[in-house]
Amino acid sequence: MTKTILITGATDGIGLLTAKTLTAEGHNVLLHGRSADKLEAAAREVGGNPETYRADLSLLEDVNALVADVCAKHDTLDVLINNAGVLKVPNTQTDSGLDVRFMVNTIAPWALTVGLLPIIPKDGRVVSLSSAAQAPVNIKAMRGEQQLGHNEAYAQSKLALTIWSKELAREHPDGPVFVSVNPGSLLATKMVKESYGMAGNDLRIGADILRRAAVSEEFANASGQYYDNDTGRIARPHPAAADRAHVAQLMAAIRELAGA
Repeated sequence: MTKTILITGATDGIGLLTAKTLTAEGHNVLLHGRSADKLEAAAREVGGNPETYRADLSLLEDVNALVADVCAKHDTLDVLINNAGVLKVPNTQTDSGLDVRFMVNTIAPWALTVGLLPIIPKDGRVVSLSSAAQAPVNIKAMRGEQQLGHNEAYAQSKLALTIWSKELAREHPDGPVFVSVNPGSLLATKMVKESYGMAGNDLRIGADILRRAAVSEEFANASGQYYDNDTGRIARPHPAAADRAHVAQLMAAIRELAGA
């Protein structure tokens, strides 16, 4: 059955390869990116004249505009893959003073997910890219009130994403499926090359698990779970994800920062 699937960060790396894979299987894939030129190139590579959506996920107004644009063109979105993410950035603060790493990796995908929920069916899925790198969240840092190193901010932002994915599953027990996925450590993405100066592992490892999480029956009952592709199984995220006080504080901050 053909599904309509939006992939953020689809202009290179795992996002682009996943888009190509799903398109080749006959799905209607919507591509998001930050650069118009890269989106045009990605659309040519994916083939089939896919819809493209340009938005800077460090800007909440762009996220809200992306929601409006997708909803204007589609009554149903079967799958949302929150793939876009950053690790090292030249400027760690947005113009509004928020931490860019948390904005792109945590707040933007949450706002996008919540904004698109009205058109995601009960049997739909929201697949959000987590990481093996996870750490308890410094709420002040997420607000931009304290500075963190790139690796610290990345690990904290990915745990925050894993937590909100689990919380949305708890709030929507009848669906859609919300699952967070570590696609594999040190894959051959631009992020890994720029941050660690290494070629990285085969991108197909990540694209394959995202395809499975998006459309296979294997993940039909995985809502609220965290899948670790390094071990090839559902796993427990960092213990802080089970700390209800930490979770409540984090979720309140996410909602506030997203203007919800």
